[in-house]
Amino acid sequence: MAVPQEYWPGSVAVASGVCAASGLLAWAVRGRSAGVFGPSVWRGPRDRRAVALTFDDGPSEDTPRILEILAAYKIPATFFQIGANVERLPEVARAVGAAGHAIGNHSYSHPMFSLRSAGFIGRELRHAQEIIEDRTGVRPKWFRAPYGVRWFGVGAAQRRLRLMGVMWTVIGYDWSLKADAIVKRVAGGVTNGAIVCLHDARELWVNPDIGETVEAVRRLVPLLLDQGYRFETIGRLICPTN
Repeated sequence: MAVPQEYWPGSVAVASGVCAASGLLAWAVRGRSAGVFGPSVWRGPRDRRAVALTFDDGPSEDTPRILEILAAYKIPATFFQIGANVERLPEVARAVGAAGHAIGNHSYSHPMFSLRSAGFIGRELRHAQEIIEDRTGVRPKWFRAPYGVRWFGVGAAQRRLRLMGVMWTVIGYDWSLKADAIVKRVAGGVTNGAIVCLHDARELWVNPDIGETVEAVRRLVPLLLDQGYRFETIGRLICPTN
């Protein structure tokens, strides 16, 4: 049945309002600069030629390959670890901290938080926090949501655990791209204060293939050093005086 013309303006207004609300929610959930669902940072100061290299999803069996490259150039990074992977590979998780890298909370089981209850989200963050601290001796100060998806309940969980949310300035899509494309994407997006997101594992996979990521890191580190960038942990990048 056709809608009478006298109802069109109101219908258009309602539709426009729905679209605007949907767009705002999408930004709040995935927008890298959004802090609606909890305090979050996505880059450091622009007046310093420094970057933070971060890795999600670990630890994995191949995390030591990443650690070897970082050690060769004597640079720090920040590893956002999944609690379940820390349980499975506690020695690797400890090796990250022992090498001087920062460890962040990346939830316990890497679920998508959208449409989940606040209780579920709180348990995911708390369980990961407890396991990481128990296995590594490090109590995370930083949190990155799985898939970068924040939701109702994330902010409250962060406050209880005293966690600051971290998004990214540039993400390498290293779970799907080849090393050449990863390097091109990251190098093209890095500027002063950039937070780079890569992955030293693939969610909860056992023995994942991260060869393309390893090769990309092998090329990116000297490339960015040659461009005059200094590598820092998230904490030092965001709060350089600490």
